[in-house]
Amino acid sequence: MSTQLPAIQVRNVAKHYQIFEQHSDRLRQLVMPRLQRLLGQPTCTYYKEFAALSDISFSINRGETVGIVGRNGSGKSTLLQIVCGILRPSSGEVMVRGRIAALLELGTGFNPEFTGRENVFLNAAIHGLSQSETQAKFDQIERFADIGAFIDQPVRTYSSGMYIRLGLSIAVNVDPDILIIDEALSVGDEAFQRKCFARIEEIQRGGGTILFVSHQARSVIQLCSRAILLDRGEAILEGSPKIVIGQYQRLSNLDRANAAPVRQAIIEMDGWTEIDDSDSAGNRLTPGLDGSELASDAPAAAATQYDRSLSSASAVSYESQGAQIRDPKITNLAGNIVNVLHPGQAYCFEFDVDFTVAAERVGFGMLIKTVEGQEIAGATTAKEPERLLDRIGAGQVCTARFPFICRLTPDTYFLNAGVTGQIADAEGNPRVGIYLHRLLDACMFRVMPAAGGVATGLVDLGINPEIQVRAGTDLRKVS
Repeated sequence: MSTQLPAIQVRNVAKHYQIFEQHSDRLRQLVMPRLQRLLGQPTCTYYKEFAALSDISFSINRGETVGIVGRNGSGKSTLLQIVCGILRPSSGEVMVRGRIAALLELGTGFNPEFTGRENVFLNAAIHGLSQSETQAKFDQIERFADIGAFIDQPVRTYSSGMYIRLGLSIAVNVDPDILIIDEALSVGDEAFQRKCFARIEEIQRGGGTILFVSHQARSVIQLCSRAILLDRGEAILEGSPKIVIGQYQRLSNLDRANAAPVRQAIIEMDGWTEIDDSDSAGNRLTPGLDGSELASDAPAAAATQYDRSLSSASAVSYESQGAQIRDPKITNLAGNIVNVLHPGQAYCFEFDVDFTVAAERVGFGMLIKTVEGQEIAGATTAKEPERLLDRIGAGQVCTARFPFICRLTPDTYFLNAGVTGQIADAEGNPRVGIYLHRLLDACMFRVMPAAGGVATGLVDLGINPEIQVRAGTDLRKVS
């Protein structure tokens, strides 16, 4: 059993701020309580206390990647600043073991009058590198940032994207034991983002510890082994990234008045209630209708199969905002309900929606995800204005149908269903583009292997490899 201490330990951390309504209250708070104590009078306070964080505790082991998610103002950035030592907690303690590289906000550690090159050496020194060590890594940092001739220009001339690119390049290339990032991975084009993810994956493989804040669900699910949901300064859920993200999205869809019961339900739930796609021995199951294993060369005619064991245990229903999705299912061309699919066959995902209030500009959508929560493909009528329904009355019912050809490789998948629209709030003001209702992991299905299949990854593009073998002047073609 390993006795290695965690890379990060946070114990009962709280951070409180004094909020003064006017500047003169600061002077009163400095003088009056002392004077009142001298006179033997009850002391008064001239501020309101705001709890940015309350009793936060968690540990992160070496080599772990943990994501922190939460609505704006939930305390995420405050927590990261305390972990990095930028802020001191009002109570509690934080222990960090190892060299930290952190990118918490735009231009952290940069002198705006220095050039990018000079700031690389300055920032690397803050991270504990000597000048010779920085010099050895400079070319790597410059290539990663990819800001061209701006590397020798004052950073005050940089765009926000260039700030982040240079700061992130330094952070991920100084060989940190612990990498802490606050929302920086969303900066830049797709190529730069992929480069960042590749470097983070390299740090992970090297045993580095990563803690980061992101609103990007895909990033948290892809990179993290664990996630923590903060809300109003409290850690209300910790567990599987997919489960935590689902509850975070559920909570984010609500206004403050409707969030309280949902928040309490999240606090009481288990963040590790994951989908178990294996038997008691840990073997992946591919059962048939009777629980027996289906043949890998099942013919296309077998695309009428329904497996009762494929029932989603991770379904999350958003609170209704005027509509209710019901009866989500996958059917084949004959209209039979199925959840064991075969590559190349035609299917349809459909669901009914009951409207309890009148809504305008109504759209419908679906999304296919992996067991890990990675988004693969989907469709929404909200992308094309002519596909939106101008108006739906209270009491009306709609059926949304999404026909598709199964191009997925063999595995287990999940389907989301959603309906958006514009409704009026209690004061009659329009609420535009909100989810009227949404179901996460509404359906679970499995794709069976196809005979002679060569596809890898998640999607079968129908590739038919052609291999040419040359031996001297002879040429053979293998198809």
